[in-house]
Amino acid sequence: MNVSYRDAGPEDAATLDRLFNKVFCDTFAHLYRPEDLSAFLSSFGVADWERQLNDSAFACRIAEADGEAVGYLKLGPLKLPIEPNGPAMLLDQLYILGSYHGVGIAHRLMDWALEEARCRGASQIYLTVFIDNDRARRFYDRYGFEAVGRYDFMVGNQADEDIIMRKLL
Repeated sequence: MNVSYRDAGPEDAATLDRLFNKVFCDTFAHLYRPEDLSAFLSSFGVADWERQLNDSAFACRIAEADGEAVGYLKLGPLKLPIEPNGPAMLLDQLYILGSYHGVGIAHRLMDWALEEARCRGASQIYLTVFIDNDRARRFYDRYGFEAVGRYDFMVGNQADEDIIMRKLL
């Protein structure tokens, strides 16, 4: 398998939207009522991706296997209910198709994100992770992220408990 990495641009908006929807549903859809899942998925679409990919405050890196997008990581401005003690960025999404877990894509994307955040002047990076997503929590723990708070992640009308994690850069 040949995996390559590149920066995403506005032309990738539809691909990223499809990839987000698939990975989110494959991982979490069983937790939600259909109407909550539908409301959540329809709250951010291709036009929103295009807007963010045209905004220099965001950075997004795509992993492709044999020319097909199989994962991505998106960085952006901090939008969590927390007061950072210095310049900070948000690791907003790290999504990889399940069939590509365990082949090193997440590590390559995370290494890129930490370097990108440093290059943009951030002294810390934040993320949120669902409290019951043990696989992701172990991954972030290995990178030195620490729990610093909690966050209600809304999926439609359902509030999920997320952990806010921070890594000093």
